[in-house]
Amino acid sequence: MLILLSPAKRLDFSPADPALPGTERRFLEDTASLAATARRQTKADLRRLMGISDDLATLNLERFRAFDPESTDGVQAAFAFAGDVYEGLKARELDAAALAFAQDHLRILSGFYGLLRPLDRIQPYRLEMGTRLKTRRGSSLYDFWGDRISKQLNADAEDLRAQGSPDPVVVNLASQEYFGAVDAKALKLPVVTPQFREEKNGETRIVSFFAKKARGAMSRFAIDERLERVEDLKAFDRDGYGFDKAASTETEWIFIRSGNS
Repeated sequence: MLILLSPAKRLDFSPADPALPGTERRFLEDTASLAATARRQTKADLRRLMGISDDLATLNLERFRAFDPESTDGVQAAFAFAGDVYEGLKARELDAAALAFAQDHLRILSGFYGLLRPLDRIQPYRLEMGTRLKTRRGSSLYDFWGDRISKQLNADAEDLRAQGSPDPVVVNLASQEYFGAVDAKALKLPVVTPQFREEKNGETRIVSFFAKKARGAMSRFAIDERLERVEDLKAFDRDGYGFDKAASTETEWIFIRSGNS
């Protein structure tokens, strides 16, 4: 399986274990092109485009200007993102064998880098997929990435098949904003989307904070158990969640937890 996660706004660039490998991003020319476009914006442009404060606009303009596509500095992507999803993933606690499995089976969608493997080194940035940054390819990052992400997922699936994995399935644990960058027509893989709901007083609802942590926890479950078959994800029971067969469909799997408000 290939698990998709969204990135996080919050970053943690504290040094990782220097013995751990760092890999090269696969869309470096595209990222360099985006950085060149972004650094031509004014602070006011970035503030408007990204809906951020003056201070954050200044910081991110400096980041775009400092971006060096040739640099091997940076922190591995799975360690650098620090939002709710990544609190559930706890990537810095993974050993070398678990990280090797994650490198093959986990992907992080990114407005700036396109598609990241866990050990791909990244530099600090903020560029959400929904940003309407005009480039030579169109008026948004969805236009910019086009079918590139889907084609890379297809190629990654072929690599898994060559390693003897069962027919890969994309497990969509990303947000709608980010999964929208996956061109459905170009993707040659089936997709399953788990959904995490909280039950109280006989009703269920999605609570964003809990759902994000659960996405990371499910990713960690797949890594810990070295899951290759997507059906085995139905056994996910961490943090009190359980698979609800009756509420699920073939492509949308519902996991419910009782007792949270």
